[in-house]
Amino acid sequence: MFGAPVDLSFKQLSSMADAMTEEHRQGLRPLRRNAEGKFCSRALRLNNNKIREMIGFNDAVNAFLSRPSEIAWIDLSHNVITRIDSVLTELPELRVLYLHGNNISKLSEVDKLQVLPSLHTLTLHGNPVEAEKGYRAYVIATLPRLKSLDFCAVTKQEKVMANIWNRGSTQDKHSTKKT
Repeated sequence: MFGAPVDLSFKQLSSMADAMTEEHRQGLRPLRRNAEGKFCSRALRLNNNKIREMIGFNDAVNAFLSRPSEIAWIDLSHNVITRIDSVLTELPELRVLYLHGNNISKLSEVDKLQVLPSLHTLTLHGNPVEAEKGYRAYVIATLPRLKSLDFCAVTKQEKVMANIWNRGSTQDKHSTKKT
């Protein structure tokens, strides 16, 4: 059984190394620890900090989670992240990923998340990428298993339209290359 999230939000962290030295926030539900003193949790809150990159993420997660490979929920919202780091793609159990309110500007960053078989909830709103033409359709077409994007349910109609949009934009790219 897994407990409450390990909460390192609002700690002014600028790196994962900082996370290892901070005490977690006490929530309403107490965090349980295993015999090694590691937290029995599958969720991690790192939101509202100053994190730019994920260097040292694995070290930090291994240091305080009892089963780091089973992490299912990560909140990295409201940081200064500019790209989706490949370290996040190494988490096969990841179901929920909050990245809203960061500085991600390229739609192609979303492509990296295709390898996550369990990802069903993603937030990216409040990033420059949100202003890209076809943003929602692109994300839904790229990640067809999504059930929620930016706190809004992904409908069957949206999935159909995203696939049509994606086929059209792919054909446009191929025809542009031929001319």
